[in-house]
Amino acid sequence: MNPQALDATFAALADPTRRAILARLSRGEARVTEIAAPFPISLNAVSKHIRMLETARLVRRRRSGRDHFLSLNTKPLDEAARWIETQRSLWAQRLAAL
Repeated sequence: MNPQALDATFAALADPTRRAILARLSRGEARVTEIAAPFPISLNAVSKHIRMLETARLVRRRRSGRDHFLSLNTKPLDEAARWIETQRSLWAQRLAAL
C-alpha cells in the first residue's frame, strides 16, 4: 500500500465527524445536504470533512444536475485493514519468539 494513501486514510478516520459520515454512507448513497443535516455545524464545515474523505478516496461524489451524491468507497479501508493485520502478525511473531 502507498504510504501517503495509508496516511490519508488514517487521518480521515481520526475525526469523529468523518467517521459518522462514513457510517451514514455505509447504509447507501446520500445527498451532501442529507449527510450534513444531523450535524450541529455549518454545511461549509461538513463540506471540508467531505473533501478530506474524498482526498483519502473513502468517498465518491456523483453529480446529477445541482445535486451532489456521495457514496462509500471501501477499498482504502480494506487496504488499511490489511496493513493493520500485517503489523499485528509481525508483532505476534516477535512476542512469540520472546
